[in-house]
Amino acid sequence: MKTVLVLALSGALAGCGVETASTAATAASLKKQELQQGQQTMQQAQQKIDSAMQQAQQRAANADK
Repeated sequence: MKTVLVLALSGALAGCGVETASTAATAASLKKQELQQGQQTMQQAQQKIDSAMQQAQQRAANADK
């Protein structure tokens, strides 16, 4: 009887470990996606800033003529 109880508890605990590992992997995957999206947003913002700077320089050059 004790053996059956020990096996049942071991199986339950092992199942929790698998679920925890799966949850951690999912969380890591979501963090990776979040990081990639943040980097893309930063690159887009930098491109917009660069474009605005170029336009400002062109306007300044045209105003000097």
